[in-house]
Amino acid sequence: MIAENEVKATHMTIFGGSGDLTKRKLIPGLYNLYLEGSFPVNCKILCIGRTDMTDEGFRKLMKAGVDKYSRRGKSIKKEWDIFSRFIFYLEADFLKPAFYKKLNVDINKFEKEVGGVANKIFYLAVNPQFFSPIADFINAQGLAADKSHSRLVIEKPFGTDLKTARELNEQLLKNYDEEQLYRIDHYLGKETVQNILAFRFANALFEPIWNRNYIDHIQITVAEKIGVEERGGYYDHSGALRDMIQNHVLQLVCLIAMEPPVNFTANEIRNKKVDVLHAMKKMNAETVHKNAVRGQYGAGMVAGKKAVAYRKEPKVDKESTTETFAALKLEIENWRWNGVPIYIRSGKRMKETISVITIDFKPVPHHSFPQCAVENWQPNRMVMNLQPDMGIRLRFQAKRPGLEMKLSPVDMLFNYKEAYPSGLPEGYETLLLDLMQGDQTLFMRADQVEAAWEVVTPALNAWRENGDANFPDYEAGKNGPDAVDALIARDGYSWLMIPFDEKL
Repeated sequence: MIAENEVKATHMTIFGGSGDLTKRKLIPGLYNLYLEGSFPVNCKILCIGRTDMTDEGFRKLMKAGVDKYSRRGKSIKKEWDIFSRFIFYLEADFLKPAFYKKLNVDINKFEKEVGGVANKIFYLAVNPQFFSPIADFINAQGLAADKSHSRLVIEKPFGTDLKTARELNEQLLKNYDEEQLYRIDHYLGKETVQNILAFRFANALFEPIWNRNYIDHIQITVAEKIGVEERGGYYDHSGALRDMIQNHVLQLVCLIAMEPPVNFTANEIRNKKVDVLHAMKKMNAETVHKNAVRGQYGAGMVAGKKAVAYRKEPKVDKESTTETFAALKLEIENWRWNGVPIYIRSGKRMKETISVITIDFKPVPHHSFPQCAVENWQPNRMVMNLQPDMGIRLRFQAKRPGLEMKLSPVDMLFNYKEAYPSGLPEGYETLLLDLMQGDQTLFMRADQVEAAWEVVTPALNAWRENGDANFPDYEAGKNGPDAVDALIARDGYSWLMIPFDEKL
């Protein structure tokens, strides 16, 4: 199943190789790329961990991960046997210089075997406190000196606030070029997220009306039924604003609001996205309470089952004021979007698991039909469902069958699964392939990370200073606290969370 393609010989070192991310996402993603024929002929995946294991023992562990977590289901024995030969395991302390000397030897040996220069990928699937030390060790050993063929991959979070994000970027950019840094956000690899770009800029139908003259307001919801599960220790120092809004949701805003790119190169796309973030009206201490809402779930019922309160979750402070729900009203101060409010929200233990973008258009300027014809009139609406179901729906008016002129709203539907029944690659698959090919389009740039932090920092600061929040303030299984309804109701709107199988 290995095919010659654009991916050249690759040596990938995964730090934290025995961790959950490697087993759940990275190895299953690489295996699926292999099955697709999008995998280098010459490749070595060296996984670094602190657990004592042989190569064979580690491969068995990874096979179990593929069998459990791959979108394709259980591995195919013949294909896995071939693919697993690319995987190696090394028990090592990656905080000691001696390891990097061994790694240098291993990379040099690999390049001699393949007969040329290979891509050298250093994937940091570790806790954020190890990002800078590992990057410094790699640089000190000269492993990333070949700037054209060495890449450093950093998982989110990229800092915990604007200050730490800037410090991390400054530290990395001392020794690495921006073109070597791949800040990975798996959300941007999702097929339906990428489809926003295709929808907007590959169709002449929508771009002329994609502005304040025709769009009334925009809503983005990223909701989850699940709680924090085993992530309580991490989440209690993060919260919904850092964990979801600052990266995932703001990226969706950028894709919806960005100007048309001149071309599809990485920096051109990222330039347009950064422009959106820079154009956002910044909140201050006085306006945070009007434009930002936080909440924390209490006990309740989710999908017919009892759910404990956030403060009862494992590894969570019993008096925690960490938000599990956050919502913001955003305004973009440029010619295209001035006066169009954008409402975003994300939370855990909500009624539905759904990611959806809703765009409501302005009413027609004049009703030429008689009043009886338009009694069921509703504004045009576009809904982009990102998960769990994927597709785009457009609501417009049509005449009802009959002798009289009466209008009713109807839906036009594009269902991703029906149009492409062969299945969709997962986000990590797309991003891993881009990483091996050296395509940074879907990866975060330093200025983009910092600009996103600038948007949410006023709310973070205000909430930190006002730590005595009246939590919990919404039941598990509900769609957030009462205050979030007031946030949008002040402007005459109500929240929409439309599952794919419901009519608009």
